[in-house]
Amino acid sequence: MFCAKDYFAVNKPFIHPRCCRLNIKILDTQYTYFLILAGSLAAPLALSFDKKVAFYTKWKYLFPAMLIPALLYILWDMYFTYKGVWWFNEKYITGITLINLPVEEVLFFFVVPYCCVFIYECIRCYFPGFKNKKTADYLLLCIGVVLLAVGLLYYNRLYTSWTFLLNAACIAVIVVNKKRFRYFDIAAFLLAYCIILIPFLLVNGLLTAIPVVLYNDAQNLDIRITTIPIEDTFYGMLLVLLNVIIFEKLRQAK
Repeated sequence: MFCAKDYFAVNKPFIHPRCCRLNIKILDTQYTYFLILAGSLAAPLALSFDKKVAFYTKWKYLFPAMLIPALLYILWDMYFTYKGVWWFNEKYITGITLINLPVEEVLFFFVVPYCCVFIYECIRCYFPGFKNKKTADYLLLCIGVVLLAVGLLYYNRLYTSWTFLLNAACIAVIVVNKKRFRYFDIAAFLLAYCIILIPFLLVNGLLTAIPVVLYNDAQNLDIRITTIPIEDTFYGMLLVLLNVIIFEKLRQAK
């Protein structure tokens, strides 16, 4: 079993060569992870009361939709933390845990989906003419094929294989059962996720540059966007995809 506390007792925390320690005084605290989450949530929560989007009226679909993906991701996260695929810098977390996960990490799986589904809904409301198109269908299929190929090629790297293959499997289910997922607007999702990548890079950039989260590069491709493992972009994509699908399913069943 991997233990971060024992690791840090005999080793200096591994900082990837492309990472840098950010010297931001307000974030040099055990509440760092909490502060990053709070900052991420602030704008989407405030704008949820915008009259055009009126996102607060859709909370009755959103909050139940977040439960299953959050549970799956928490279990996944616990296993990977146990296996030493990643771990958390104790200097920047409160020390309150759910088994082996910081409580902040658990909150991550609710805060991030809220922000991302909010952006998705803004796309749907402000660009109503941006409907599902065949090009978007083919693009999602191509993404799935590439993820499947890379996941199989690097099957021995836990973060790469799990993230890419689970994404590919989810996309395959959508493509094969398109009639059942007719309510899911692929074009709106892809556009929304492209926009989501902007705040994602900022937030994950902080988490990996401070660093709050550290990675075992033997379990990933060791390809980074600044300080962010490339797998993180698809780890986030699957999280958002699951939340949006269930959110839309619940909304359609009203």
